[in-house]
Amino acid sequence: MAAKIMILNGPNLNFLGIREPHIYGRTTLQEIEASCQALADLLGASISFHQSNMEGELVGLIQSAHGKADAIIINPAGYSFTSIALIDALKIFEGVKIELHISNIHARDELHRHSITSGACAAVICGLGPYGYLAAMLAAVQKLGQLPATIPPALHGLAAAGQA
Repeated sequence: MAAKIMILNGPNLNFLGIREPHIYGRTTLQEIEASCQALADLLGASISFHQSNMEGELVGLIQSAHGKADAIIINPAGYSFTSIALIDALKIFEGVKIELHISNIHARDELHRHSITSGACAAVICGLGPYGYLAAMLAAVQKLGQLPATIPPALHGLAAAGQA
């Protein structure tokens, strides 16, 4: 069964590529979505990709995933630090939940260091830039049992060859 992954993006992420490029880089949200779609195609997964500046809309999207998506990857952005409503909605969703941040929030200013939404997720990925979305997708598919947890022995030779 192909994994169905909902990818949610919170406030101001529609300005990626323009907004504070020294923190978030120059990659746009549209470019991230295209990369996620390309990886989904390789994995045989399907994605739905959303961005909203409104907390209630994000809550509605999480609720709409109930019974329809296997995993949610969420970059709550500014709501990471304030939203009880997102926490409660994420707790309702029974599938895999992964929180994602483009920057390393633990190395940021005090205001951006502690995500309260993390507690409602199985994993948190931060500081990998736009690649974090791909890492989160791979982790979600692995948690759904569609990828091995380690490199299979048959591929060890390939891994070693790649290091030469």
